[in-house]
Amino acid sequence: MRWLTVMVAICIAGVSPDTMAQDGGVANLAAMSARLKGCWQPPALPRDSAGMEITVQFTFRRDGSLLGRPRITYERHDATDGERILYRTAVMEALQRCAPMPFTSGMGEAIAGRPLTIRFDDRRTPPKAREEKRAWLKTKTL
Repeated sequence: MRWLTVMVAICIAGVSPDTMAQDGGVANLAAMSARLKGCWQPPALPRDSAGMEITVQFTFRRDGSLLGRPRITYERHDATDGERILYRTAVMEALQRCAPMPFTSGMGEAIAGRPLTIRFDDRRTPPKAREEKRAWLKTKTL
């Protein structure tokens, strides 16, 4: 079961929509991730905001509807309460836009009742770019 969680987290980074089944149904994890990515609309934030990393755990039924309530399992620790609320809302809206997920019958059988964990990464500034630049500026050459 853990492999499914890991695969979904890896796949959300970006997959082309041509991984869909011929009938337009979602036939695999890559297609599901691509569809979820398409439903994601990050909230509008001030220009100087760092953005957010947020992880949600949820479960689908065979018919592609959500089973139970999605649960936020991680949020960036230094986010403000206002940012947390905006991102929680955006994640829940993305799941609602995508549900019911049009699974093929095989995919619906395989995924039904299994907890899925997806990380939405909307960081607005690269995390290491400044540190790397600072390191290069301190390096002396002969």
